[in-house]
Amino acid sequence: MRFGLFGGAHRAPTGASGDSQTYRRFIDYVAEAEQLGFTSVFLVEHHFTGSGQISASLTLLSYLAAMTSTLRLGTAVTVLPWHNPVLLAEQAATVDLLSGGRLEFGVGRGYRPNEFHGFNVDPAEAADRYAECLDILLRSWTTDGRFSHEGKFWTFRDVVVEPKPAQSPHPPIWVAAGSEGSIRAAAASGYRLLLDQFATPDQTFERIDWYRGATTAAGRVFDPRAVAVTRGLLLLESNDPAVREAEVNRRITALGKINQSSQVPGSSAPPTGSFFNDSRLSTEEAAILGPPDECVERLKVLEAAGVQTVLFNDLWGGADRLRRFARDVMPAFA
Repeated sequence: MRFGLFGGAHRAPTGASGDSQTYRRFIDYVAEAEQLGFTSVFLVEHHFTGSGQISASLTLLSYLAAMTSTLRLGTAVTVLPWHNPVLLAEQAATVDLLSGGRLEFGVGRGYRPNEFHGFNVDPAEAADRYAECLDILLRSWTTDGRFSHEGKFWTFRDVVVEPKPAQSPHPPIWVAAGSEGSIRAAAASGYRLLLDQFATPDQTFERIDWYRGATTAAGRVFDPRAVAVTRGLLLLESNDPAVREAEVNRRITALGKINQSSQVPGSSAPPTGSFFNDSRLSTEEAAILGPPDECVERLKVLEAAGVQTVLFNDLWGGADRLRRFARDVMPAFA
């Protein structure tokens, strides 16, 4: 089993100085994770939160490429409806080159109402924008010479897109999906699958079965390494019920704040996703929660179902928690 990081930097609104310190701490955190045996980092892309979530993930990955040597560098996800596809293809290819072919390119449609509102994008257009952007990305990376495109949202005339990525024909494409239709479509296209941190183990296993079945139906051999499961990490030092309850409640509060920042300002719309409603369930059942022996047990359940890659979202544990995980949990999966 391989372990990676998921998420990114957070901060309280303190201005440019606070932003700089937050990024420096996060860069040090990721660099130490590589030394501890973690194999990847997947960065989110979010905008307009007021809490310092990463908005320029490829830019940060280019810096992390220089600070690491083996870590796989992923996006989880790049929200395609926000981006000019040709510019995005150039930026992603540059990161792949600078990192020596370590980019893992995760893509998604977007789901936060405040982002659609802020970018003035109709959510009803998200699927079509996503599909057109992904098509142009792939053409940009794989077409020798010039090409033209005239679509619903984008027109490019006689362009040659440079540079090409280091990986051939392009970096691995990861799709964030949860519905059966989206998962089967990702498998049919040969894309890898990113599964969310909020689904219970049983829900996660069902989704892997959908992906496995669709991969086989498409005439390809299922590779467990093509699926990454994200999980919250709450590694505790003891079985103290009070400490456990405090950690669970702290995570629930954090998820609530994320949900609140995801809404259109002044909106009374319902929560963005059911995982926010079920945050206690998602934490107590889905998260890797407890002292080391319990964390090992929870990970063994995933391993027994064929999960080989787990990406951890640790909202506040910091490098100390990663060190304890490497010391007390990783050896069980060596």
